[in-house]
Amino acid sequence: MTQPQDTVADQSKEQFRPTVDTELDQSIEEAMGGLSMDQLIASDGASSEGEERIKGIRTGYVFSIDLGKGEILIALDGKNQGVAPLDQFVPEPRVGEAVEVAVERFDERQGIYKLNKKGAAVSSSDIDNINPGMIVEGQVDAMNKGGLELKIGTLRAFMPAGQVDVHFHKDISVFLGQKMKVVVQKVDRRGKQLVVSRRQIVEQERAESKKKLLEEISEGQTRRGTISSVMEYGAFVDLGGADGLIHISELTHRRGVKATDIVQVGDLVDVKIVKLDPETGKIGLSLKQLMADPWAGAEAKYSVGTEVTGRVVRIEGFGAFIEVEEGFEGLLPISEVSYQRVNRVSDVLKPDDIIKLSVIALDTVNRKLTLSLKQSGPDPWKTAASKYNKYDVVPGKVTRTVDFGAFIELEPGLEGLVHISELADHRVKSVGEVVKPGQDVEALVLEVDSEKRRISLSLKKAKAEFVPPPEPVKEDPKKPRKPKQLRGGLESGWFK
Repeated sequence: MTQPQDTVADQSKEQFRPTVDTELDQSIEEAMGGLSMDQLIASDGASSEGEERIKGIRTGYVFSIDLGKGEILIALDGKNQGVAPLDQFVPEPRVGEAVEVAVERFDERQGIYKLNKKGAAVSSSDIDNINPGMIVEGQVDAMNKGGLELKIGTLRAFMPAGQVDVHFHKDISVFLGQKMKVVVQKVDRRGKQLVVSRRQIVEQERAESKKKLLEEISEGQTRRGTISSVMEYGAFVDLGGADGLIHISELTHRRGVKATDIVQVGDLVDVKIVKLDPETGKIGLSLKQLMADPWAGAEAKYSVGTEVTGRVVRIEGFGAFIEVEEGFEGLLPISEVSYQRVNRVSDVLKPDDIIKLSVIALDTVNRKLTLSLKQSGPDPWKTAASKYNKYDVVPGKVTRTVDFGAFIELEPGLEGLVHISELADHRVKSVGEVVKPGQDVEALVLEVDSEKRRISLSLKKAKAEFVPPPEPVKEDPKKPRKPKQLRGGLESGWFK
């Protein structure tokens, strides 16, 4: 049975959602100027030759929604109307709702404007329909020295390297083949070329994401992000809409390292939010606060006297810093490098040397560890008295000279002093007249004092045929004389 024509017409109208709100009906009627849809479409106001077409961003009202075609019919004013893709509106608008749209072009055949939601990407092959500020969609198909080339419909577009992203990319070839939304910056209608920017899109998206992120995060939270850039003073982490800074002091427990030694651009890291300023949007982050503290339990692991192995990380004038374990460093003072005199630590050690040391002090409150290299080995002074007998002539090397004499190294870590009076038989005005640093000599041992760590030497007695003086004779202690008893006194009895 064939349905009546009016019934079929009514069913076709069901494709558009009817207006059910009286107030919405009234607002639409005001926007339509009291004209019907047929009158609007047939109106020569929108299609009259010579009339200036509307452009740019406009505010209109949703007149109806065609689910079948996926279009929204929008009343722009009393004489103009247009259609826009439904999928550009999320969430889907209600009939009668005010929306902002961008005019793409006027369709002469249908007598209606083609619209896009404000901010939605469009794809057009007509250069006359594209204006600066419009968001279009294209595909990157080439790269040149200055940036990327895109194809937008049948048009060519150029994107400078600085407009690709908010962050600098050393290699922008990673964007080849990608489809992306871009903002039109310049239009060359004669050459049919565009200059576009993706950076503006990313900045807008990040601004929206940052606002949302700042509402979600708080100090003390742990977040995952990507290292976006590395500087001398730290590293920036993209948390998904906002960048936070890990200051170099919060990167690791280790000292004296560069930020690039810890992280690289593109690394995925878990960070702790340690500071948040909602007004400025600045976010302070920490990587090391999520790591185990190397000083925890240090008293048990590194008590005084403990032998350790460490790596020289840096050398200063006063000593060397030694990394015992990652993030746990100690100081090796120059006085503890060797038993022999050391002018410069760099004469004995260099960075990355692996050495054995002994712990001589530990301060867990101030996080200070003091180490000794010389005390980790044998002390030559412990055996000096037995190895160097009095009046022995021994070989040595002059290490340095002073006004009052010369120091002679007998073995590593063991030095003796030749006083200026013991340099030669004649009167010596200057030590340099007799010996020079680095000179090999023979010296006679005059005295060894292991407790005071001193050895007295003589050069003049070593050269001559020295005859040791006789040892003083030790007398046996005499027995005390018994006092002789005297006669007389009260006990003598003479007065009786």
